[in-house]
Amino acid sequence: MEKLMSVCKPSQVSWLALLAVLGCASALPVDVDPVCTAGGHAKYRLAFTGKWSQTAFPKQYPLFRPPAQWSPIIAVTHSSDYHIWRRNEYASTGVREFTEKGEAWTLMKEVESAGEKIQSVYGIFSAPAITSGTGQNSADFEVFARHSLLSFIVRIVPSPDWFVGVDSLNLCEGDQWKEQLSLDLYPRDAGTDSGFTFSSPNFATIPQDTVTEITSSFPSHPANSFYYPRLKHLPPIARVTVTKLKGNHIMNLPKDLSQSNLIPIGNEIESLTNTPLDCEVSTWSPWGLCKGKCGQTGTKHRTRYISLQPANDGVACPNLEDEKECEPDNCV
Repeated sequence: MEKLMSVCKPSQVSWLALLAVLGCASALPVDVDPVCTAGGHAKYRLAFTGKWSQTAFPKQYPLFRPPAQWSPIIAVTHSSDYHIWRRNEYASTGVREFTEKGEAWTLMKEVESAGEKIQSVYGIFSAPAITSGTGQNSADFEVFARHSLLSFIVRIVPSPDWFVGVDSLNLCEGDQWKEQLSLDLYPRDAGTDSGFTFSSPNFATIPQDTVTEITSSFPSHPANSFYYPRLKHLPPIARVTVTKLKGNHIMNLPKDLSQSNLIPIGNEIESLTNTPLDCEVSTWSPWGLCKGKCGQTGTKHRTRYISLQPANDGVACPNLEDEKECEPDNCV
């Protein structure tokens, strides 16, 4: 770096202009999306499919109060200088409230503010909540060359602060609009709550952590609802397909985010993965009293209980009782 600065030290002209003249600009980090030169606008349909089933994710699968489900989708079309969320960066207050409580008002105000101040957001749209882990919904939207990126976020319900989503999916390639894109989605942690399980009580992360991807081994704690040490990778918990629409038709989007009518999206349902779940048992209890006749060898017992039943051909539970020989108690 010192050598670079000695060659590229600016004088009377601007620093970046001088670097460009000297050919040194390429040495600087660049994170810029290719410029979209497609003409006009394009209309798309976002189709979201939940793949959060009890066979794919058997550990602590939420069956009631509430059962596994998905929040409404909050989606934004924008330019490269805006992000609703980013991996390895801190979640905004709006993202925190949405992922922890499902409250979207602050997040919507953040998006609106970005659109007004720096004109980086073209539009915001939504799709209804899904009342099961494997349901479907969809929504139509449009993009322009200046705002060709799509981002969205969906809360995993119930969860501490877990979500799925996409950050800055570019629907443009050069002077062409892409016809279709499909992505598998995996759970992410917003870094604002330290709960390990779907039903964990509020436990704020202090100081706040960055947004991270949850994997089969991270967080590496047996209590974690997504902890499957036998798996190299988690199966996808959801899938999104974005398809370019023909003609000018765009359906009417629901104004009320609580609407739950689902929109069929063709043959998007795929076979569900059967994730093996090994039996988990507690630690052994203390040994009980030694029972037997004085002068003879007695026996004492200890027990343990099943904390997690096996599923999908996972390892069966071991013995729950144990005994060993001993000298009877209370003998003189």
